[in-house]
Amino acid sequence: MDVLHRTKGDRVIWTIVIFLSLVSLLAVYSATGSLAYREQGGHTEYYLFKQLSVLGMGLLIIYFAHQVNYTIYSRVAQIGFLISIPLLIYTLAFGHNINDASRWIRLPVINLTFQTSDVAKLAIFMYVSRQLSKRQHVITDFRKGFLPIIIPVSIICVLIMPANMSTALLLGASCMILCFIGRVPVRFLASMVLAVVVLVLLMFAIAKLTGYEMRTQTWINRLEHFSGDDSSDLPYQVQQANIAIAGGGILGKGPGNSTQRNFLPHAYSDYIYATIIEEYGIFGAFLILMAYMLLLLRSIRIYRNCPYAFGAFLAVGLSVTLVIQALTNMAVNVGLFPVTGVTLPLVSMGGSSVIFTSLAIGIILSVSRNVEELEGKRIEQERIAKVMEENGIQPAA
Repeated sequence: MDVLHRTKGDRVIWTIVIFLSLVSLLAVYSATGSLAYREQGGHTEYYLFKQLSVLGMGLLIIYFAHQVNYTIYSRVAQIGFLISIPLLIYTLAFGHNINDASRWIRLPVINLTFQTSDVAKLAIFMYVSRQLSKRQHVITDFRKGFLPIIIPVSIICVLIMPANMSTALLLGASCMILCFIGRVPVRFLASMVLAVVVLVLLMFAIAKLTGYEMRTQTWINRLEHFSGDDSSDLPYQVQQANIAIAGGGILGKGPGNSTQRNFLPHAYSDYIYATIIEEYGIFGAFLILMAYMLLLLRSIRIYRNCPYAFGAFLAVGLSVTLVIQALTNMAVNVGLFPVTGVTLPLVSMGGSSVIFTSLAIGIILSVSRNVEELEGKRIEQERIAKVMEENGIQPAA
């Protein structure tokens, strides 16, 4: 009970976290049953227990992170940014390759892999929030206000891009939105978007001329498949996702009754939303979408009520990146976006992604807790002032 008493912050966000965690357990258990049977010698609950332990750890991280005064994250931001750069460079040079992409590094002794881009995303949002709050008086100055913010963002995105372009572009877009909220002039942001387009085109041209294609051919193939008119030429995972969605209908086939989970690649991570639609139908898909939209709306409420710029930017910035990632995953699953490796936050099976998503939510709740405490003090002061006025007591000079 003491833990419940000490749990503060936006109750709606806490409810969303619990809801998405329960959805994750149901969906992951359903999507990994046959995989666990093949790889774990018939132990079909293996991945369920694994996801349960990760989500449990995530809830602990949210709890402890929301207990920390969010101003401390401002001090951590610069350190996190500086640590992210060598981590990303190391990943590019010596990272663990999965699907021809160096996105992971393996920790010795415990033999655990994690995506360094998750560390970088969290660090850069804290850093941008800190810089926006410190430079509001010069935010319209390109050299003093904009460059100190956008240069670190560009460095992180460029280091992520060779192995994971979708994450780099989503991170850059999220930072642009945060800068727009932070009153950065639109002409600065437009020039940055133009520079990104030129950079991407230049990268493709260099890869073509030098023959060092990195993952450029993969990106080209995905765009060609997405823009093509021939449905038979669709990637295998897209075809299977379409079959899963078509079979879901309004209310779905019911929990655990998915058939495409046995054919759909990454049905427990990248394409878990298609699995959810097959089992819970359009109704279930709508609930998931509304959960993320509600998370964004509650974070905007925190942003509007927070009296300090850093906390306001931090809450809205972290929520924007989580919701953009979620919308992108959903759009890929239903065929509105080209195939990417973006997962559904707090729902897809994962380790480091769940941990860093939980940390981001814990930071949002830390800001919310601070706002609630300030609001509580203000209400208490007003109550005392009203009692004094009713009793004819004059406040001390």
